[in-house]
Amino acid sequence: MRTSDFDYDLPPELIAQTPLEQRDASRLLVLHRATDELVHSTVDQLPSLLQSGDLLVANNSRVLAARLTTRKSDTGGRVELLLLHPRADGSWEALAKPGRRLHPGTRLAVEGSTHTIEMIERLGDGLVALRLEPGLLAELDRFGTVPLPPYIHERLDDPNRYQTVYSAHPGSAAAPTAGLHFTPELIERLRAAGIGWAEVTLDIGLDTFRPVAVDDVSEHKMHSEVCRMDAGAVAAIQRTKQEGGRVIALGTTAARTLETAGQLWRGGDPAPFETPTGIFITPGYEWQLVDGLFTNFHLPKSTLIMMVSALAGRERILAAYRMAIRERYRFFSFGDAMLIL
Repeated sequence: MRTSDFDYDLPPELIAQTPLEQRDASRLLVLHRATDELVHSTVDQLPSLLQSGDLLVANNSRVLAARLTTRKSDTGGRVELLLLHPRADGSWEALAKPGRRLHPGTRLAVEGSTHTIEMIERLGDGLVALRLEPGLLAELDRFGTVPLPPYIHERLDDPNRYQTVYSAHPGSAAAPTAGLHFTPELIERLRAAGIGWAEVTLDIGLDTFRPVAVDDVSEHKMHSEVCRMDAGAVAAIQRTKQEGGRVIALGTTAARTLETAGQLWRGGDPAPFETPTGIFITPGYEWQLVDGLFTNFHLPKSTLIMMVSALAGRERILAAYRMAIRERYRFFSFGDAMLIL
């Protein structure tokens, strides 16, 4: 497979710059794989589009206010940092801009606070390892900002609109954006319709910000992200499968967690886990647990459009995207959604 096989032309004006006032008012394009039928709907109609006995599995990771403006203590030069994830030795991996002139031992004063950060190692590709002062992470919301994707150019007045309403575990550098469409009321309506709800956690990291840069898809290396599943989610998945229901991933990060579980459980008893995952799902992949997917529209040539193509077929997905463009759907993080059944 070539990365160019997953390309498409998107008019720039279809990239959503702001979320809709009502989270569940977004349009929803439903793809039925068995019939190739495409149906136009809206997110608030989801309870009638799923079946009693189905299970929605959501990623409850919360986005850190991980974008920091800092100044070099020696020169006063400005350095923007994006904290990505902790390392095994207690340091943090981060993107630094500009990072070429950062050297080990450089101290960075965090604007808006009394905290400083020490740069301890260059990791390549703009990545650095940092040593954070004790207490800095607990105060991130006071002086850090939530990092929006680079294709969003308008100011977000309410940072909570880049958080899901069920986010519970801070740790992500980007939002699990499919979940941005959900409200507490919609979740209650789903439950009232007999549709189960379970939560897993995957802390979203670097690959969200990195396009596939190689021509041959098989040469792309996914960065590892930590995912977790507790006993309640394990039991809900087991029960759904045993009773003939469908496991519907709410977003690609939930899908990655579910498929990591499927690989861990292969040949053994399902059990809770916490593990790094570098799973890369492309066409030809044999799905283990996921029966359907609720997701946003994804960037061309991204690992995410490759994943949805693995579930529905590349030609089906590209045809659905062409229809969405003709019908003026809104794309990417604050855009409309797609349901693959």
